Amino acid sequence: MYMMNLLTNPRTKSANIVGQTMRLNPHGDAAIYDTMVRLSKGYGALLHPFVDSKGNFGKVYSRDMAYAASRYTEAKLAPVCQELFRDLDQNAVDFIDNYDNTMKEPALLPATYPNILVSANQGIAVGMASQLCGFNLAEVCDAAAAYLKDPNCDLSAIILGPDFSTGGDFIYDAAALNDVYNTGRGTLKIRGKYRYNKNENIIEIYEIPYTTTSEAIIDKVEDLVKAGKLREINDMRDETDLSGLKLAIDIKRGADPDKLMGKLFKLTPLQDSIGCNFNVLINGMPEVLGVRSLLGKWCEWRTECVRRRTVYSLEKKKKKLHLLLGLQYILTDIDKAIQIIRKTEADSDVIPNLMNGFAIDEIQAEYIAEIKLRNINREYILKRTKETDFLKKEIADLAGLAGSEQRIQSVIIAELAEVRKKYGKPRKTSIIHEHEIESYHKEETAPDYPVNVFLTKEGYFKKITPQSLRMASVQKLKEGDSIFQSFETKNNAEAIFFTDKQQAYKCRLSVFDDTKASIMGDFLPAKLGMDQGESVIGMVLPGDYKDWMLFVFENGKAAKIDMSAYKTVSNPLFSIST
Repeated sequence: MYMMNLLTNPRTKSANIVGQTMRLNPHGDAAIYDTMVRLSKGYGALLHPFVDSKGNFGKVYSRDMAYAASRYTEAKLAPVCQELFRDLDQNAVDFIDNYDNTMKEPALLPATYPNILVSANQGIAVGMASQLCGFNLAEVCDAAAAYLKDPNCDLSAIILGPDFSTGGDFIYDAAALNDVYNTGRGTLKIRGKYRYNKNENIIEIYEIPYTTTSEAIIDKVEDLVKAGKLREINDMRDETDLSGLKLAIDIKRGADPDKLMGKLFKLTPLQDSIGCNFNVLINGMPEVLGVRSLLGKWCEWRTECVRRRTVYSLEKKKKKLHLLLGLQYILTDIDKAIQIIRKTEADSDVIPNLMNGFAIDEIQAEYIAEIKLRNINREYILKRTKETDFLKKEIADLAGLAGSEQRIQSVIIAELAEVRKKYGKPRKTSIIHEHEIESYHKEETAPDYPVNVFLTKEGYFKKITPQSLRMASVQKLKEGDSIFQSFETKNNAEAIFFTDKQQAYKCRLSVFDDTKASIMGDFLPAKLGMDQGESVIGMVLPGDYKDWMLFVFENGKAAKIDMSAYKTVSNPLFSIST
């Protein structure tokens, strides 16, 4: 894109960019476009996207929102890319052959800030993987400048924590953060943000963790609602629009929104962990480095880039000064120079004759010979030679800069301050401490009260309170169906449902809503998520699990099983055993 002048030119079709990129990289067009999408402003994966995109590029927070084909979208380089290419034409980095040796490409881009710490990235290769989280650009620039002044500076006081393009909250853990800063490995916790709309009794989730998608959250909530673990929710919708992400949760009257969100943070990807593995290539070799070590490596590399850039400028100005010094000789006798050129018969003898006539070298003579006839006048030559004094001062200053590491570091610090001022943004990810969080540790115990339960031959189940049962005159059943099991028990009692597929489904009766005799009840295969064609053949209330079960099979065999075999320590709402 830089070679296509897309840093300054208008956007072009993404398909054109993909095609040109294939000259540098032998990957297919799909892999190249996928990478370009992730770097785009529209997709939103990076805090500071490199691609200024137009069209549908999908969204990082959506699993199902597909991006448009490359022939429909347009792109150019974002302004921040100026910091990646600024010194590219000044010999700041090495150039290598591309894959088929037809052109040159930079081994690294001479970025003026530690982009590796700003742009979140992950990758996998043969026998190794890498996972880098992003940090705030302003904080990273401040940290790099502080490191140049004092390598033992307190990074945690400058880089407050990771910063993600999707926002959310970072749950501050000093020990885990120090592990990442010092070793490059660790696990950090992030969670989404929400607000409660009291008028509509709706919870609106407007930021989610970087590691998940809105569809994954909705799918998990739906599963929990079906399992009866989230009774406070009536409905959940994705109301994302042009203004941004929004997941709306309709909650039941009387439900506490903060307690409900505590459950959601515990049971869904709304709170997630991101594993850090800062495995990077240093001189072609993989190393796992902490943030401090990465800053050290970047500062060493950037110092060398600035030195190479300075030496390049120094040599360029020395050559220019050399040419202007040759021009000064012409100033002593312009007529003599014209006479030499006029009297020289062969074109190949012009340069040697000028060299002999003014005691100058071949390069100076070549420069003088190429001057246009209209410029061979005293005013032009005086104007050019006046630059020599200024050039000498510049050369002396550049020579001093190239030989002083301290001065080079001052230049880097000034450039970091400029980048911070131009591109720095407030943090998107807020920081909260663990003591500020109301954790949801265990499921609230459902109220316990007497109930009557009924199971029909067709697999319908009813849970009715004694008061409601006394008021009923008749039980409503499906045509041809009949009740074949009934028990008097408590709402929190456990029940085991056995099926014709040799499976047992265990749950608490509290997962079923209280109903009336005039309603058919819950269809168990659907309620318990049974396999297709599976039917309930019996129900047992295990109580204290001290009894035993006797099974008799069609082939005449029998099995006696202790009820303790069905007891589970974790006591889930639903469990299945075979």
